[in-house]
Amino acid sequence: MPKLYLETFGCQMNVLDSELVLSQLRGQGYEPTDDRHSADVIIYNTCSVREHAEQKVWSRLGELRERKKNEPHLVVGVIGCMAEREGTDIFRRHPHIDILCGPAELDKLPAMVHNACVTNRQSDQPRVGRQVALMGQSVRRSSTLQVARDELEMLDLSRAISPGDQMSQAYVRITRGCNKFCTYCVVPYTRGPEVHRPPGNIIEEVRKLVDSGAKEVTLLGQTINHYFFEQNGRRTTFADLLYQIHEAVPDLPRLRFVTSFPRDFTDEALQAMRDCPRICRYLHVPAQHGNNRILKLMNRGYTIEQYREFIDRARDYMPDISIASDFIVGFPTETDEEFEQCCDIIRYARFKNSFIFKYSPRPGTVAIDRFDDDVPETVKRERNNRLLDVQGEICAQNNRAMIGKTVEVMVEGESKLVSRRAKSNTGVELGAGFQRKQSVSLSTNQTQLVGRTRGDQVVVFEGDLSLKGQLLDVVITDAQQMTLFGKRVESPAELVGAS
Repeated sequence: MPKLYLETFGCQMNVLDSELVLSQLRGQGYEPTDDRHSADVIIYNTCSVREHAEQKVWSRLGELRERKKNEPHLVVGVIGCMAEREGTDIFRRHPHIDILCGPAELDKLPAMVHNACVTNRQSDQPRVGRQVALMGQSVRRSSTLQVARDELEMLDLSRAISPGDQMSQAYVRITRGCNKFCTYCVVPYTRGPEVHRPPGNIIEEVRKLVDSGAKEVTLLGQTINHYFFEQNGRRTTFADLLYQIHEAVPDLPRLRFVTSFPRDFTDEALQAMRDCPRICRYLHVPAQHGNNRILKLMNRGYTIEQYREFIDRARDYMPDISIASDFIVGFPTETDEEFEQCCDIIRYARFKNSFIFKYSPRPGTVAIDRFDDDVPETVKRERNNRLLDVQGEICAQNNRAMIGKTVEVMVEGESKLVSRRAKSNTGVELGAGFQRKQSVSLSTNQTQLVGRTRGDQVVVFEGDLSLKGQLLDVVITDAQQMTLFGKRVESPAELVGAS
């Protein structure tokens, strides 16, 4: 049985793509392995949104050059956004690659892997096993969106789900692609136009996951609140879909969704979040910037006043809602004063957290051709660090307000703090923007577990690894900038300020 190594870079959408691909390849007899050195097939599922993610892939591919010379039967594949963006030019840099497959063509991947394996075994000549499936070269993509919907839908529907997988948390895609064309972003070019899945198929997939043990399902889409499906005169909006899943799958304890686009987020969708108790009151809504001129250059399609109005509206419906955001600092022509407006919106919105990045020109985007990258790297770094500091202050304040409250936590497994327990009591920085104080001691006779609240806050507490995948009540006893610390509630008498 051939061994398969699959490594994923980037967003949750890539994680789901890898799960779907892995499911199909397992069904064809490939055995997954965590050891790439023993694998017969090595596939990298790539991301092009940030330069750093691409550099990691280039490094991995470089490491395989010599091995491919010594093992010509080895199959090397690059799939995902980087494969689509680079196209066949990638062969000039790394001729030992056998497979290129874009994210909009992943239904073709199993046949491509099989063909490459057969060809490589039959020949010791390089490049004979090359298989290419890219959206830009596909005849089907030049026809209709209906073809894309029908053929790619089979990839989601063919997902093999088994209770033995112990999948307590799972992703379900409801839309693919994006129509926004933000000037800095490659996604519309690598994932194609927006395509929405039939609601019945989505609900059935959620139901199968819950029947197999899933306790938390996250719906995925690049601009998820734009979901819309019409069939036989019946229209289903995003709000309709939320209500339908909540009603049709009553055994699902938690339903989440990411990522939302600030514009056009309807009151009906906010009402669904408010009215359905098993929908997590959490929103990831990237602002990207706090200045209207920069937002216009980014082609975001809204003003910062409109963004603030949305934040206010969400909190009017759900005062306890947790909101996260994204920001890009150092976008071309950004001034100090314009950057300060990013700090202002973070203070105003009091985000749970923000994913903050320095602008890097991405080949194939509008911005790289239209704007000079004129903000010096030193300035980008300073602004990035300052924005992290501002967000860090808000995180610390938000987390301190949680002390004494009892929260429901989905246990994800062993905390990464465990391996650094010895350092934690000396005040050594543990990364992720926070520092453990000596006053927060970690016991050495129990495992430190990590879980997430309904608002996506990270909680560390003591417990047994057998609790992984369970929903527990935890009372918060201490808080740091990025992490809450608590104690498991084991009897009703221990419940304090439940939230």
